[in-house]
Amino acid sequence: MKKIIVAILAVALFALPLSACKKDDNGLKKIELNEVTHSVFYAPLYVAIEKDFFEEEGLEIKLTNGGGADKVMTAVLSNSAQIGLMGPESSLYVYNQGKTDYPVVFGQLTQKDGSFLVSRVDEPDFKWEDLAGKGVLAGRPGGVPLMTFEYLVNQHGLYDGEDITLITDVQFDLMTAAFESGTGDYCTMFEPLASEYEKAGKGYVVASVGEGAGEVPYTSFVAKQSYIEKNLDTINAFLRALKKAYDFMNTATDEDIAKAIVGQFPSTSVESLTTSVTSYKAIDAWTDDLTMSEDSFDRLQDIMQNAGELDKRVPFEKVVNNSYAEAIFK
Repeated sequence: MKKIIVAILAVALFALPLSACKKDDNGLKKIELNEVTHSVFYAPLYVAIEKDFFEEEGLEIKLTNGGGADKVMTAVLSNSAQIGLMGPESSLYVYNQGKTDYPVVFGQLTQKDGSFLVSRVDEPDFKWEDLAGKGVLAGRPGGVPLMTFEYLVNQHGLYDGEDITLITDVQFDLMTAAFESGTGDYCTMFEPLASEYEKAGKGYVVASVGEGAGEVPYTSFVAKQSYIEKNLDTINAFLRALKKAYDFMNTATDEDIAKAIVGQFPSTSVESLTTSVTSYKAIDAWTDDLTMSEDSFDRLQDIMQNAGELDKRVPFEKVVNNSYAEAIFK
């Protein structure tokens, strides 16, 4: 992971800076937003896009899928994207590398792991201890998905290389394909993929990783400090659009939310999306106000140190700024 971060920093040094936020012909400020993966897990973002809440705030979002937090961070550092949606662990890695203009978290979207454990066989009475002796596709080294999963199984007495095999040599966005081709006994998947996979008879959802692992700052919106300082109006507009999405979701039914975001998942049925929304609501996946607590931040660092991925702990106030979200949601 350290080698990856060094490579990211090298790319950033040679990247040509982009102008802060260019206006399109329609008068909207264009924001390149790179997300770690595409999942119902990020429903508030998609509601804001599909319900035109960003447009109401004078913004146009160009959404791209990074396929992993390392790639999202590369996009942010190289100015290919102004905002990244990824695990906050990446900001800690970059901060510890000593970069001055490192990205900071200005909004935390999810507070639980959003993946579900999929087994090749039906296990209605599944227990985490049942993973003993098995191989699991759970993410890449240094990423929150793998570290959270490792932390979870450690709490149940299972350790990689001893009681369980964590398969980490597969790219994050290729894990499901690897599982389908025969790699591993289990695979973690986000929604709606997990439900669709089960519906197709390819596997069985046996547990929620988020429910098992508890609260952890899992996915956040980050931007470079220089970008935030020069574009405070844009950051505030971005957060206002998300608040409108939250307000909508607080009163809408799960089906209404599914109908609102179906444009983001054209090959998935409203019924399947509704199931996914219900599953995420059940584990309290989303934060209430896009802020991160210092306690959850400390727990993230515990998880990172447990995985051997954090050289030194980072002060909360260095990489998290709740003031923007607090002002909007107040």
